[in-house]
Amino acid sequence: MARTALILHGGAGARRERNYDAEVVHMRQVVEAMKARLDAGASAVDVAVEAVVMLEDSGLYVAGRGASPNLAGAYELDASLMDGASGKAGAVAALQGFRNPVVAARAVMDRTPHVMLAGEGAALFAHDQGLEPIGDEEAWFTRAGKGEDNHPPGGLSHGTVGCCVLDSEGRLAAATSTAGVFGKMPGRVGDTPIPAAGTWADDSAAVSCTGQGEYFIRVAAAARTAFGVAAGQSLAEAAQATIDRIGGLGGDGGLIALDREGNIAQPYNSQGMKRAWLTTDGEIGVQVFDQ
Repeated sequence: MARTALILHGGAGARRERNYDAEVVHMRQVVEAMKARLDAGASAVDVAVEAVVMLEDSGLYVAGRGASPNLAGAYELDASLMDGASGKAGAVAALQGFRNPVVAARAVMDRTPHVMLAGEGAALFAHDQGLEPIGDEEAWFTRAGKGEDNHPPGGLSHGTVGCCVLDSEGRLAAATSTAGVFGKMPGRVGDTPIPAAGTWADDSAAVSCTGQGEYFIRVAAAARTAFGVAAGQSLAEAAQATIDRIGGLGGDGGLIALDREGNIAQPYNSQGMKRAWLTTDGEIGVQVFDQ
């Protein structure tokens, strides 16, 4: 039986002048809850989804309840997940009206022949699946990123949540969820719901990305990292090379990654990245900025 591990993130949009005590406490709570699930034998894909649901529901991050509206005033949410053991993936893009986009993405993976549903089609599917709708949007959404404008005027400020998991059977999985960049155009879709760009899991590594999604799409960031591991790079080398490539193009953000040995990587080129982890030795860590 393999030793379990996980790493999660609450976005690479952290600013040093802002206090993140609430996020630090919450991320630790999520890791503790998921450790109990892993200890009980839960699968990597179940834990990845459950962790992201907790992050979405908290209203502390730019995903799920923490979303801000696009330029037209609509809340369009994206999410994806990938099961490394089966190679299956599910995603929703520009989903409106439902509480947990990652749950909708899981339903796409499990209950359709497709990988991604978008816009009105995603909402109709979520309704047909009996997923939980949002009643009063103005009362529900917290606009968590409103004080976290993490890029110069004209740039792409961002926020995302995600989780990578190694379970007791040695299986890897990853899930990612976001409300996208702040002030985005209606219909804009970033890397989060795109397997290979924002999320990836196979038998080498699991990866979840956060940042300016346009750049992560252009380099297939999540898959690039896992393919580097499969080609013989260490997880740390592969993950850093991906972020260096994004930085070279002018983008910022970060990623979390986990390999089948339980090694963890968490590179970023922004001011900070909210993240927490569980090592194979059972130790829990939480960090926002490098010391």
